[in-house]
Amino acid sequence: MDQKEYKVVIVGGGTAGISVASRLVRASKALKDQTVIIDPAKKHYYQPLWTLVGGGAAKKEDSVRSMESLIPKGVDWIQNAVAEVRPEENRVVTDDGRQIKYDYLVMGAGLQINWKGIKGLEESLGKNGVCSNYSAEHVEYTWEAIRKFKGGNAIFTHPSTPIKCGGAPQKIMYLADDYFRKSGVRDKSEIIFRHAGGAIFAVEKYANALNKVIDRKNIKVNYLKNLVEILPDQKEAVFEHMETKETEVLKYDMIHVTPPMESPDFIKNSSLADKSGWVDVDQYTLQHKRYSNVFGIGDCSNLPTSKTGAAIRKQAPVVEKNLLMLMQEKELEAKYNGYTSCPLVTGYNRLIMAEFDYNLEPQESFPVDQGIERRSMYLVKKELLPLIYWNGMLKGVM
Repeated sequence: MDQKEYKVVIVGGGTAGISVASRLVRASKALKDQTVIIDPAKKHYYQPLWTLVGGGAAKKEDSVRSMESLIPKGVDWIQNAVAEVRPEENRVVTDDGRQIKYDYLVMGAGLQINWKGIKGLEESLGKNGVCSNYSAEHVEYTWEAIRKFKGGNAIFTHPSTPIKCGGAPQKIMYLADDYFRKSGVRDKSEIIFRHAGGAIFAVEKYANALNKVIDRKNIKVNYLKNLVEILPDQKEAVFEHMETKETEVLKYDMIHVTPPMESPDFIKNSSLADKSGWVDVDQYTLQHKRYSNVFGIGDCSNLPTSKTGAAIRKQAPVVEKNLLMLMQEKELEAKYNGYTSCPLVTGYNRLIMAEFDYNLEPQESFPVDQGIERRSMYLVKKELLPLIYWNGMLKGVM
């Protein structure tokens, strides 16, 4: 059986994996050609741009690069999926049976979208008004659905599971509202937000600001309502109340679905997982709680913060520094405070830049009140953040 050995194995070539790989080989010459990323994808997506793609304000092709072009020099790439992680043996097994042995493991595998978690969704998506910005294949259909909307019920959903970018389900709704007003159909439309949680946002300052947006836009918001089924022939959506389990059927003319998300199967089935299936790490050092030579970062980890690229930007230096300290048998000194950011698009050219920590306290970067909708913050998201991502984060310099 084919077997290779590396000093550092990084599972996942997304934001987390590439950022950490770049930082490691920049910081230590000894890790060049001793570090590998394992990921089957040919393409790498900057997914935060997909809100604007779905809203017709950006192009999908601007969100994609070839994986090959992003792998750092001095880092190998095994273009295969991981089938199994065996931390007791310090090895991972790929889909084609290869075994890769490691001294240190970084889990940056992201999460998996469970399209089958909502009955009828998979076969309905991308036609007859059923759309989702969480699909690379169908994100452009969201814009088509918004453009072709002639009135009636436009429903937007937020599931009961953890998701990538907790604000994304509502951001596209605010853009849709703006476009419906521009196209003259808003007065014959009902915009409905069905949220399986209990509040519009977890941080009070930004929740207060978003509730003002909802009131101004006359959006109907219902909490504790989880989408469980799409009936495409009848154009109906079935929701279940999170507490009473009672179901309710709503007619839709357009529905933007945020699907349930979960930890990848190979993590859930491994001893790296906590009871909920996520990589079980210390929330400050990002070191695994049971396997000291394993670190977790990004969406696949059980860190109690929002799953965003901005969070990874602050996590990656912590993983890099603590991993190098571990190699030198030193105490882990780098700490992650739970920082994350949600650039909350509230319309075309308007955005609330939410930044906060584990304590749900604002940790704002700009010398202005970020609880206010601003055009400047919209431009930061649309123009500046992609540049920082491609030219800074992924290259390990920011």
